Amino acid sequence: MSDAAVNIPFAIHTYTPEVLREALRKMILIRRFEEGAEDAYTRGLIHGTMHLSIGQEASAVGACLPLSDEDKITSTHRGHGHCIAKGAEPTKMFAEFFGKETGYCKGRGGSMHIADVAKGNLGANGIVGGGLPIAVGAALSAKRLGTGGVVTCFFGDGANNEGAFHEALNMAAVWKLPVVFVCENNKYGMSVSTERSTAAAQVADRAVAYGMPGEAVDGNDVSAVAEACNAAVERARAGEGPSLIETMTYRWRGHSKSDRNRYRTKDEIESWVARDPIPRFAALLVEHGVMTEAEVAALEIDVAEEIATAIDYARQSPDPNPLEATRDVYTPAAVAPEAA
Repeated sequence: MSDAAVNIPFAIHTYTPEVLREALRKMILIRRFEEGAEDAYTRGLIHGTMHLSIGQEASAVGACLPLSDEDKITSTHRGHGHCIAKGAEPTKMFAEFFGKETGYCKGRGGSMHIADVAKGNLGANGIVGGGLPIAVGAALSAKRLGTGGVVTCFFGDGANNEGAFHEALNMAAVWKLPVVFVCENNKYGMSVSTERSTAAAQVADRAVAYGMPGEAVDGNDVSAVAEACNAAVERARAGEGPSLIETMTYRWRGHSKSDRNRYRTKDEIESWVARDPIPRFAALLVEHGVMTEAEVAALEIDVAEEIATAIDYARQSPDPNPLEATRDVYTPAAVAPEAA
């Protein structure tokens, strides 16, 4: 890196203007998608529950910047942002939310179980920490097959006290698997703060117990997240094993739609809203001449139209046939060869 580049944010001197503009578009798309989903839920168009990631857009997009379609991710119950960051289409996502046949999982997965294998998204998971062992298995496959692929495993701070967390990190380290563990620390596992639930000062501090690098970064700074994850991905591709990245971020909404936020103060929420990662990144791109303010405003309009189109598509899509409820859920029974 040249001396001139030292003071330039990592993302600016690493990625092309096209990639940076697309990163901002995805962040805005995640925000508007979540807001659209919340509105649809309020109007009774979506049933069940959902876990919104409003405020965490920089973590998802920054972590996925170093990845290709051949690389994999595993996600969480708060995984809509991960899906979009990895290239998912809002039309199919909303169709899945609405329980439609045109959704990613044919309307059978809903908000917490979207998968897009074509883009390397192995799926969200309603089990806390459920994606950790899946990521290790996928990383083992990549290593055994010699694909050069990397798996990024998203999980929340609440999962770092699950047994699966320790088992996954230990196995990945022992076998030097190409997996990047990304803990999105939004300060609360449901209503319990990390200060009350975790003895370590930082989740990233636990990496030392498994002989891997651990780093905590500003999860509302796309460039900081991308820099840490890029180094971890390069390390994994080089056969040097896993890393643990902790992105310090915050969810503006409650844990789920039934959450009344009685465990945190209005001042705390407002202090994090003031650190909104989207205008922060937009300002960075404008400052370095990647985009103009007019282009950012136009991008907002384009995304709003895309979300409106996606919701309309979902509402008009066909419902699944109740008689085919188990189709694509179970593997078809093997057909025995005819007797000779």
